[in-house]
Amino acid sequence: MLVDRPVREVLAAFSSSEPAPGGGSASALASAIGASLLLMVAALPRTRTGSEDDRSALASATEALIGIRQQLTDAVDADAAAYDQVVAAYRLPKAPGELDGRRAAIQLALRAATDVPLGVVRLSAAALEQATTIAAHGHRAAGSDVGVGVALLRAGARGARLNIEINLGSISDTAHADAVRAETGGWSDAAARAADEADALLRT
Repeated sequence: MLVDRPVREVLAAFSSSEPAPGGGSASALASAIGASLLLMVAALPRTRTGSEDDRSALASATEALIGIRQQLTDAVDADAAAYDQVVAAYRLPKAPGELDGRRAAIQLALRAATDVPLGVVRLSAAALEQATTIAAHGHRAAGSDVGVGVALLRAGARGARLNIEINLGSISDTAHADAVRAETGGWSDAAARAADEADALLRT
């Protein structure tokens, strides 16, 4: 699995000529790292002793982010696996008697390859919601770490959306494509709002 390999090997994998891992996995990884930075700051209350409000808010954010980060981490390899299935479907025989099966396999693979980045957008938005809590209750000296986490989650959400859009262009079921596009837009807007709010809190 990509996430179990050393960092230098991961970077080499992204720069290789192989079709996967690609932008989808990179987006998931960016968001997973962003969530990790938020978790770090969630362990640092605003003051040395920490008020009850700060500790309670940060504990709640930590609980949510642990699950979010795990799912984003899983998405790194899931995206690569999903794209491998798309490539495999396109490589199926094009003989006249097999064209219908090939088309169906391609459409099925494209849907799966769209589901993973859609999850990344949703999870990134959820993590950014927690970022607002951490920006408000976390230690000010770690504000730059929160800011970097927010930036990475924002980038992960945007990157995942790009991957969704490219896949939707090849999905023949327009009703399904429109529904996914609308859902993606909703989560993307939520991510952007939360990121902007967190950034504003860091400036106060």
